Amino acid sequence: MIAPPSAPAPDPASSSVGPSVSSTDSSTDSSTESSSNSSSANPLEPGPRQRSLVTAMVLVAAVATALILLLVALPAARSDPYSRSTLQLAGSAETGGQLFLINCAGCHGIGAQGLVGPNLHGVKARKNDRQLIQQVVSGQTPPMPRFQPEPQAMADLLAYLHTLS
Repeated sequence: MIAPPSAPAPDPASSSVGPSVSSTDSSTDSSTESSSNSSSANPLEPGPRQRSLVTAMVLVAAVATALILLLVALPAARSDPYSRSTLQLAGSAETGGQLFLINCAGCHGIGAQGLVGPNLHGVKARKNDRQLIQQVVSGQTPPMPRFQPEPQAMADLLAYLHTLS
């Protein structure tokens, strides 16, 4: 049988139809590919040393974050004696309202609607009692002055602030 000039001649050793591929050719190709992959590693892929360095950096960052959180959270979690004694007392909203008019209304408004100081309606939803006590006694947010009323007076003021909705 004569094959057309453009088609390859059939391999007498192969019984299948179409071009034949010997098993030695495919194994040679795959071994060539694997040897070329191992000899020329992708420079963008991190090696074992780079991966361990990244892991170490992530661990250091996590430990530093945990330490910072502990340093910030622990002092806030511990309550000072003033806050502790204030929170153990029952406050009078009526007395607290009178204290508010005398000491706070100049900046927060007679109705606590806010003037120079912020509106205090709904403050209970924004800050807990410890935070409110700290806000009053610290003076850390100018122009808020620093106050430290007697614990009972502070408990009364908290009771009044709880009535503002």
